[in-house]
Amino acid sequence: MLRKTLGILLTALLTSSAFADEAGLRKAIEATYPKVRIESITKTPYAGLYEVFLDGQILYTDDKFNFLIAEGKLIDTKSKRDLTGERMDELTKVDFSSLPLDQAIKVVKGSGARKLVVFSDPDCPYCKRLEQKELVGMTDVTIYTFLYPLEQLHPDSANKSRAIWCSADRSVAWQDWILNGQLPKVAVTCDTPVEKTAELAKKLGITSTPTLIFADGKRMLGAYPAKDIEKAISNASSNKK
Repeated sequence: MLRKTLGILLTALLTSSAFADEAGLRKAIEATYPKVRIESITKTPYAGLYEVFLDGQILYTDDKFNFLIAEGKLIDTKSKRDLTGERMDELTKVDFSSLPLDQAIKVVKGSGARKLVVFSDPDCPYCKRLEQKELVGMTDVTIYTFLYPLEQLHPDSANKSRAIWCSADRSVAWQDWILNGQLPKVAVTCDTPVEKTAELAKKLGITSTPTLIFADGKRMLGAYPAKDIEKAISNASSNKK
């Protein structure tokens, strides 16, 4: 009984110590950088190193905030795993079920059984490459495209987004444009979700296009090869089972 009680006390002391270290570290960071938003602090199993997730990036420091390791990756030398990349995947996961898919253009390929979300700018060259080279041959997938014009880079992309959204058949209009460079010939005005998509992107920390989100909530930035996208879609399906 005494041994069990001592074990409970020791566990409590170690836990409270860890929380104290994290609380002290949080205060030290906030004192030095009062404008940053700290989302989480986690102690790693490596030599007193702490992972700090703030403003959409992972940093590393010690419990006294004596140094910062920024824009680097923590690699496990035995397994060769990119631990920073894995943690970033987890920390930036999206709740797929919460996405307002009615505000996206829906394109069904084959059975449409698998799901993929893409934030895309009509004038983004990498978005066109993604559609023309990587997604075009995929099947049995439903692709939901959120029109996310980055007007600071592509001044006319918002106009194109409105023209596509307001067309009689959005999925056809989107593919006509992104694959063949043809916009709807008849100009029609309507209410569009473009502003809501911009708010959603800001909330999710999406700043570039294309950004892909898979059914398990993990994301991929850029026009990756089809084989990588297929692998991510398959992994997402397995993770949800």
